[in-house]
Amino acid sequence: MKIIFMGTPDFAVSCLEGVIDAGHEVCAVFTQPDKPRGRKMVMTPPAVKIYSLEQGLTVYQPNTLKDGKALEIIKGYAPDVIVVAAYGKILPKEIIEYPKYGCINVHGSILPKYRGAAPIQWSVINGDDETGITTMQMNEGLDTGDILLVEKTVISIDDTASSVFDRLANIGASLIVKTLNMAENGELTPVKQNDEESSYAPMLDKNISKIDFSKDALSVHNLVRGLYDWPIAHTYYKGKKMKIFKTRVSEKCGKVGEVLSVSPLTIACGDKSVEILELQLEGKKRMDYKSFLLGHPIECGTNLLED
Repeated sequence: MKIIFMGTPDFAVSCLEGVIDAGHEVCAVFTQPDKPRGRKMVMTPPAVKIYSLEQGLTVYQPNTLKDGKALEIIKGYAPDVIVVAAYGKILPKEIIEYPKYGCINVHGSILPKYRGAAPIQWSVINGDDETGITTMQMNEGLDTGDILLVEKTVISIDDTASSVFDRLANIGASLIVKTLNMAENGELTPVKQNDEESSYAPMLDKNISKIDFSKDALSVHNLVRGLYDWPIAHTYYKGKKMKIFKTRVSEKCGKVGEVLSVSPLTIACGDKSVEILELQLEGKKRMDYKSFLLGHPIECGTNLLED
């Protein structure tokens, strides 16, 4: 099939690579504009752009799709279908309806659950035991189009958003290829979503990353897993921000915020406690708890919330 691909992050790269490897003709790629990143705010191209240029593909980075210019570009290529994976822009009706097979989206959840920008992270934060990839026939709504295919995967208690992200990227690559093949053969049976079962997964921001140890230990652990590897859950130690990268639930109990053990570093929560296994104090390198305690000895009974 003749395809225009729209996507931006690493997740989308896997889907694009899968489409190319399956022998489809990718005639053009749309991705987000380059953005300043890092402390020095260096202008950085998105992952899809980097990969596409390496493959010799034509790349477009419009600031908007609503002024008619993008549609004219698309008409010039006359694609059979537009494949969309984590693009990050709303497609207007005239683009959605232009290709023969419309626009097919690769979404990182089992729709209608977790419509929105951060479905993978929220599935981990909320402690779900499964997630998946849904391919969807796009309409003008936010992830509200008819479901085409679904493939599920288990979320383990030690999974992070990053590990689930990588797994779903691979699933997405194979599922979009299967979806395209079935579309071309007339084998798809679109299923309408049940809006009553829908939920929303808003974009993450740093405001949700501060750990509330008064919550139950599993919720704290899930927050740490779900915010890995951005924006990273954090607390404070002696007035300095301390990022928490890895935790484990412990059965030990105590006053909220109290250090119950230093082997490993165990902090009491609203019920039970969490063992902090990897952390990074502001101005220092990321390290395991043993290395941290060598330079910052903490006595059992200390309450981090009272520092």
